[in-house]
Amino acid sequence: MQRSSVKIGALVPLSRPGWVEAGRHLLAGLSLAARELEIDGRPIELTVRDSTDPTAVDELAGLGAAALAGEYHSVTARATAARADALGLPFLCSSAVLDALTDQPTDRVARLAPAQSHGWSVYAGFLRDAGHRRIAVAAQPSVYWEAGTRILRNHLDVVEVDPAAVCEELVDSGATALLVLTGYPEPAASIVGAVRGDPRLAEVLIGAPAGQPEFADWAGVPFLRYLPSRLGPLGTRVSAALGSPSFVAFEGYDTVLVLAEMLRSPGASWADVSWAGVDVEGTRGRIRFSRVPGISVWQWAWPPVQVVDRDPADPSRFRILRT
Repeated sequence: MQRSSVKIGALVPLSRPGWVEAGRHLLAGLSLAARELEIDGRPIELTVRDSTDPTAVDELAGLGAAALAGEYHSVTARATAARADALGLPFLCSSAVLDALTDQPTDRVARLAPAQSHGWSVYAGFLRDAGHRRIAVAAQPSVYWEAGTRILRNHLDVVEVDPAAVCEELVDSGATALLVLTGYPEPAASIVGAVRGDPRLAEVLIGAPAGQPEFADWAGVPFLRYLPSRLGPLGTRVSAALGSPSFVAFEGYDTVLVLAEMLRSPGASWADVSWAGVDVEGTRGRIRFSRVPGISVWQWAWPPVQVVDRDPADPSRFRILRT
């Protein structure tokens, strides 16, 4: 007789205002892992909900989810983490990077993506080493974008420009690089188009550390992605199965992989498993969790971090600019 399945609740942005394409990649990785893996001979049942729905966490808990997985957007992940913690549900966040994922330290929540303070510091180092000392940021009001701007200020001279008047203010700023810290596709696409269409700004570097160019045909726009320079055997196989996926899909696969690993020890239950006991080879390297100063959740410290862009001569090819 087939043993009952283990239900994992998956939260992904599937509708606006969520980043739908990122949600599709995340779901592809989660789904592949759920099909391939099992827990003590029991199949994994992935129950998917749109993370833009504020009732999704409670609905998944009511359906008997043993744990929650996924999420891409940092602000939504904060709300998910708070509710999961209150309900006593383990939550492994796949992609959100905001340092303050929870207000207080918790043992219920862990994260695979690097904290924003880590990844964005790498990005600032790339800009500084490339000769950019004074940069401009076109940012929308958001906890996430504000946190990113503070991190950049720790490393660079930062001036803020109005996204609605970006070209004129950028000319006046004297900045040699503009970082687009806004939602995608709009207003990010309009900002990139306006700057590239202004001959006065031909020498200004456009950057998007949050990763918008991963899903947009923006050649020569450096961004952060979380992949190693070379994939190992598992990463290579998953890449082939998913058809050259984005790093977000790898995060999804690793999420289910970790949750399955947590319950493999004899007698384990969700009430007594520990993130500290995880030690598993993921698609992008060995995954272990620890307590990182200033981070309130269990953290993989650190996934591989790259700064890349799309090759202007071949936008389908990514160039690694920094690791």
